[in-house]
Amino acid sequence: MRRRRAGRLVGPLVILLLAGAGPDGSGETVSLDGDRPGERLDVTLTRVVDPAGTADADRLVAVELRLENTGTVAYRDSPAPAAHLLDTAGQRFTGLDTATGAGPSLPGTLTLAPGDSASGFVTFRLPAGAGLAAVQFALDTGRGDDVGQWSLP
Repeated sequence: MRRRRAGRLVGPLVILLLAGAGPDGSGETVSLDGDRPGERLDVTLTRVVDPAGTADADRLVAVELRLENTGTVAYRDSPAPAAHLLDTAGQRFTGLDTATGAGPSLPGTLTLAPGDSASGFVTFRLPAGAGLAAVQFALDTGRGDDVGQWSLP
């Protein structure tokens, strides 16, 4: 997992931590700050299901995330567009609110009071032959400066 600030560099670029996901796709927990004061979320990649289904000539990949509000204000956001999957060719795919047989999806809009948590899947639609490289997550519908990244085996 890697945590970085997108869009603004203050001093040298520092990679805080890069951890590969385990054989089942599970990763470490990363704490992310939102744009609002007191907005903070712990995000854990718990599982990757590949394939999670097919759609036309593409395949569906589902990632299970656990989100815990560790901040002091309510977290209200849309988790699917906050998640991205990167393939081995460098293409970036945005998460979808698409159900699969992998398990329950995170809701389209999620509200968590401080201390609350939720788990569920975010689905991605990729070309059939695309290799998986990494999962990214950022608050503020994916536009937040603080980005967590988990590399995939």
